Formats: sequence, structure tokens, C-alpha cells
Amino acid sequence: MVRQVDFSKGKLIIDLTVVDRFISRIAYEILEKDRNVEKLALVGIRTGGEFFAERLRDKIKELEGKEPHFGVVDITLYRDDLLENDNRPLVKGTSLPFKVSGTRIVLVDDVLYTGRTIRSALDAIIDFGRPQRVELAVLIDRGHRELPIRPDYIGKNLPTNQGEKIRVYLGGEGESEAELGVYLFEKGTK
Repeated sequence: MVRQVDFSKGKLIIDLTVVDRFISRIAYEILEKDRNVEKLALVGIRTGGEFFAERLRDKIKELEGKEPHFGVVDITLYRDDLLENDNRPLVKGTSLPFKVSGTRIVLVDDVLYTGRTIRSALDAIIDFGRPQRVELAVLIDRGHRELPIRPDYIGKNLPTNQGEKIRVYLGGEGESEAELGVYLFEKGTK
């Protein structure tokens, strides 16, 4: 399914060049904490976190010459609002093709908002084993937390109001290279 986005309704606030700088900095910070790439796994939260995690994986491989483990987690069935939504959930699946127990996992998402997505992702990961530790990397922290969740690695703190929405485009299906970056939309805009 190709996403249809009307970019004219949003405002580009961070272009891909700057996003790439954030990714480089976060990769260095992750390696600075522990250079053992063999015990490192990047786990992207579907869908936006997956694309950010792929770029982070590529940067770490470029820096270290070794690729960290990589996986994606689908939080659809772990959401705390699942029963409130009348729509049938679309489950795309979780893929963690490595041993979760004993692994340092960096959970990766594009935008941190209330913290509920991260809580759901933690629940999903724990169902696969007990990691050595779980750290959190986000490209954008927009505030408005409802749960006590704090990222270990942040690309940019970007305070927003409740009537705004941040969308990150990093190369998903149907996204052209010229349109990639971080956009600000008014809530309710598609």
C-alpha cells in the first residue's frame, strides 16, 4: 500500500541533510556507550521507527564495519486503545531474528509523544525474551508525555502543541527522495 501524502498541507521543518546529521550523532552515542556490535540489536517500531532504524543500522555498519542485529516490532495488538477502536487492526508482524535474551536492544521510533507506543513496544519485546537492557532512540521528542518514559538518544527536542502533528518521512513506499524529512501538520491533516 502506497501512502498518499499531500506535502503541501505540511511544513518541512527538518530536511534530510539535518536528519542524517541526527542519525550520525545518535549512532556515535550508541557506540560510545558500548562498542560491542555483536550484542547490539536495533529494533524499529513499525512503521516510522523501522525506516529510522534501518538508516541507523547502516550508519553503525559504516562506522564499525559490522552490522548490528536488526528487527521490527508491530505493536498493534499491544495498544491500550485497541478495544476503543471500531476498526479491525492491521497486523504487519514482528520480526526479531536474533536471540532477544541477553542482547542490548535499542528500541527505535521516529516520534516520541505520549509514551504509549513505547510502552506497547516494550511489552511486545519482553514476550520474546529478557534483553540485557533496552535503550530508546527517537528522532523527534515532541513532549506531552502521559507515561514516565524518557529517551536515551534524541535527534531533536521539538516542542509542539496538541493541535499539531509531526510526521517523519524517511523512504517508505511512495516517498520520493526530494520529499524526505520531518514535517509539521495541523492535526487532522492527511
